[in-house]
Amino acid sequence: MRIAFLFNHDQIHQVAHSLPIALALEKRGFVGEIIVATTNSRLAAEVRRLGQGLIGTRIAHVKLELSAAASVGSRFMSALIPARKLLVYGDNLAFFRSLDVLVVAEKTSLCLKKIYGLQRLKIIHTRHGAGDRAIGFNRASAGFDHVLCSGPKIMERLVSDAGVPQENISIVGYPKFDIIQPSASLLRMQPRRPVVLYNPHPSPHLSSWYRHGRAVLDFFVDNDDYQLIFAPHVMLFERRYVVSIDRLRIDSPGRVAQKYLRSPNIHIDLGSHASTDMSYTQAADIYLGDVSSQVYEFLYQPRPCLFLNSHQRAWQGDPNFEHWRAGPVIEGPDDLAQGLRDAATSHATHYKATQEAMRERSFDLSAVPSSMRAADAIQRFLRQSQEDPQAMRSIA
Repeated sequence: MRIAFLFNHDQIHQVAHSLPIALALEKRGFVGEIIVATTNSRLAAEVRRLGQGLIGTRIAHVKLELSAAASVGSRFMSALIPARKLLVYGDNLAFFRSLDVLVVAEKTSLCLKKIYGLQRLKIIHTRHGAGDRAIGFNRASAGFDHVLCSGPKIMERLVSDAGVPQENISIVGYPKFDIIQPSASLLRMQPRRPVVLYNPHPSPHLSSWYRHGRAVLDFFVDNDDYQLIFAPHVMLFERRYVVSIDRLRIDSPGRVAQKYLRSPNIHIDLGSHASTDMSYTQAADIYLGDVSSQVYEFLYQPRPCLFLNSHQRAWQGDPNFEHWRAGPVIEGPDDLAQGLRDAATSHATHYKATQEAMRERSFDLSAVPSSMRAADAIQRFLRQSQEDPQAMRSIA
């Protein structure tokens, strides 16, 4: 039995969502070969950093490469689309054919079944994050042989929106919580001033950055009674242009001006380890954002939230904006001063109980670490698949 955990992205933000499961599977005494596969040097370094000394020793590490022709093509296309991420499958079919199981945090790997015909390969989806965006519950989720999710909210939408049979889902908690150790303090923050985390999403049709982001930064330049951590989703500034795949739109994030970098009350991080290891969601007093699933990691410890409705959406009652129930929603930067005050003063009376309920529905946590629960769910699924190859269902 050969099981591989694939990390195939430009950035490192998905690693902590599924790598802990590989580590737990090894510690559970999995009978077979466990492989971690990476597709660039950044990912290779991250899996080794978080791998507890197991990567390259008790867990094999395979670095997947592109052919010379595909490398040239990916360089031409990479400004607009994740070309390398897409081309790596066809260039490494021998590796994927050698596997019995592939565990992934994203959905592009389904091309192995749909395009390349690897129907025998069982693909398990770990997902990444506990957010509410519609793309997380599209019909592609039903293409996996099994799905691991963090809580009942996710399971219910996978069943109702994505058409995933409930027996093909295991609720396992949030493996990222098992492995993350926030970075040592990287902040130039001063005590006794509230710390606001501004965490915009990259998708142009949903993000607050393109329309309002610089005005948000201007507000904090002019209001040093607050300290700001500007730590957007790590993909916002990864490419010159950002393309939305769930609703076709393209935009450029531009650059961050020097006046923001020089401001003594603003800490800017466009993609370090601290942007993915919950350092900032733990350090902040107030969360300011739009649709990033990081708000749920912030709500692990309920605190004031404020949301920017930069696209004037009628969001009430929309499950894709469920997280906006965690705090006040404002229409633009002109409302920031009052919005921040309202978020702080109304938290205990209006939002804390709602946030606690949201946390419980998003994260089904127990005394057993989530990564161990996920490893056990995978082994149950594999046993059932061997007993009934046609079913491909878990007994969880």
